[in-house]
Amino acid sequence: MAALRPLKLREVLRALGKLGFQKTSQRGSHAKFKHPDGRWTVVPVHGSKEIDRCLLRKIIRECEVSDDEFMAQA
Repeated sequence: MAALRPLKLREVLRALGKLGFQKTSQRGSHAKFKHPDGRWTVVPVHGSKEIDRCLLRKIIRECEVSDDEFMAQA
C-alpha cells in the first residue's frame, strides 16, 4: 500500500483525468468530476493549496479506486 500524502491540486486533477473523470461543472470553488460509468466526486479548487490526506481519501473513496491506483496516476 502506497503511503497517502497530501497532493497539489494539479496532481489530483491529473490523476482524475487519467482515471477517466471529466469536469462537468463548478460552483464557486468546488468542481464536480464525473466518470462515464456514473461515479462522481467534488474537488475544492483553492489555487495552490494542497489537498490533505483526509480529503484525498474521501475523493479516492468516491472514485471507487484503490489508494495505490490513484497515487500511481498522480
